[in-house]
Amino acid sequence: MPTDPELAIEIAIEIATTVSDELVAAFDRLIPQLSSSSPPPGREGLQSIVDDRDSVLYVARIGGQVVGSLTLATYRIPTGLKAWIEDVVVDEAARGRGIGEALSVAALEEARRRGAKDLNLTSRPSREVANRLYLRLGFQLRDTNVYRYDF
Repeated sequence: MPTDPELAIEIAIEIATTVSDELVAAFDRLIPQLSSSSPPPGREGLQSIVDDRDSVLYVARIGGQVVGSLTLATYRIPTGLKAWIEDVVVDEAARGRGIGEALSVAALEEARRRGAKDLNLTSRPSREVANRLYLRLGFQLRDTNVYRYDF
């Protein structure tokens, strides 16, 4: 488990396998820090992610408290197994301690273990710290357009 060198705090990364009241409350706190337009997933939404064999819901803990999350999604297409990192969020009070890095490394290891041909993510340019982290971890900025169709 990674340790924050300045504070000697152990960061525990785990895969959520059950949905507890604590996990629901953590996402109620974390999701508004990630998106002002998407509500927290609630118990049923979290259960759907936990039950989906093509998704891995990671949580980061410091002192037993959930302080971050990342979802790894995989899917098969004709050219191979694709993997995406989605909805990375670290509690504002816990940022700068290596939690995002620890979550990302766990996702990289799992995508590799599953045989993904690559691992993709998107990050808004305004998230400068996150973008520097992804580059430092070896992700490469792609020359592509990302399109979205909202329903």
